[in-house]
Amino acid sequence: MKEIVIKKPELLAPAGDLERLKIALLYGADAVYIGGSVFGLRANAANFTLKEIKKGVTYAHSLGKKVYVTVNIVLHNKEAKELLDYLKALDKIGVDAIIVSDPAIIKVAKDNTNLEIHLSTQQSTLNYEAVEFWKKQGVSRIVLARETTKKEIEDIINKVDIEIETFIHGAMCSSISGRCVLSNFLTARDSNRGGCSQVCRWDFKLLSENLKPIEGEKDFTFCTKDLSMLTHIKEMIDMGISSFKIEGRMRSIYYIATVVGVYRKAIDKYYNSNENYEYNEKYEKMLRECANRDSVPQFFNNINDETCQYYNGRMEVSNQDFLGVVLEYDDELKLATIEQRNYFKKGDLVEFFGPNNDIIEYQIDKILDIDNNLIDVVRHPRQIVKIKIDKKLYKNDMMKKLK
Repeated sequence: MKEIVIKKPELLAPAGDLERLKIALLYGADAVYIGGSVFGLRANAANFTLKEIKKGVTYAHSLGKKVYVTVNIVLHNKEAKELLDYLKALDKIGVDAIIVSDPAIIKVAKDNTNLEIHLSTQQSTLNYEAVEFWKKQGVSRIVLARETTKKEIEDIINKVDIEIETFIHGAMCSSISGRCVLSNFLTARDSNRGGCSQVCRWDFKLLSENLKPIEGEKDFTFCTKDLSMLTHIKEMIDMGISSFKIEGRMRSIYYIATVVGVYRKAIDKYYNSNENYEYNEKYEKMLRECANRDSVPQFFNNINDETCQYYNGRMEVSNQDFLGVVLEYDDELKLATIEQRNYFKKGDLVEFFGPNNDIIEYQIDKILDIDNNLIDVVRHPRQIVKIKIDKKLYKNDMMKKLK
């Protein structure tokens, strides 16, 4: 049994484009994972060109932080001839690691580059024998399957000396991650090549064995609830997990800022004063308000029953809480310049939050347009306005509805 040395875990955030990359790092992520325009599993994300990857890496490294690139597609023959040039380009750019699932990509990367290799959750690694196997192939970190329990994670960490990464927040797959073919079967979109149509969130009519309709309160679905490990952060740090991963490369900057900011504060609070650590329910409330699905610890506590799923359907309403982003703050005039993201008006109760301050509650009293004319309502997409507020704000602070 190896000795477990408790180190501060890396907080790893998703980034679908350069804007989200910068927000994730500013709000406290130690590293980000991104997808290139090829060989990744988020076909509907904006994704990064090689030029953008270079910009992202340069920015992250200027902050002493890291960038990992997903190369976790299931490789077909037609991509094999293009793979080597792409990996060499990533190596030249200086990305900190690639995240892979296909053994062929591991071999090509090991034989031809100096890239560090992380094994994707798409490999569904659930046991220490598999972890030992992948370590011998040259992998330096294993992203465990999202279905791994606490006991299984502990056994793996105790028996194999390798970095372990686990998911702490985000969407879950109704199948074992990386093994679903529903999308392929029903829509001809390959979920293991970035095209998942999320069939698990559709509504279905149920039929009995003799094909008679089964009437229920709502149509049937097997959509899973999201994952949230906020209540278990203390345990996960004590276990010696190397990296805590947040899912969501297609999520908004508001979502990323909120989730990264909450976990950053929770990790730091426990790590810096673990004897006095107390769970903060305010953080849980922030996480709940920025998403549109309920969240549970899923498989970690070995409870994977009906409480982890939606069986009677649900309505996923678009989140309108995110009101704007602070572009700048004038200390002398006490004016914050805001880029609007959702409708708000004079008299609204709002909150500001950011990496440099605690939550600031405020009732909007005075709004100026870009030409300094008084207005009562901000309704135009990305409208630039100014708000009078005495408390100092910072660039990239977020403004949301106060609930």
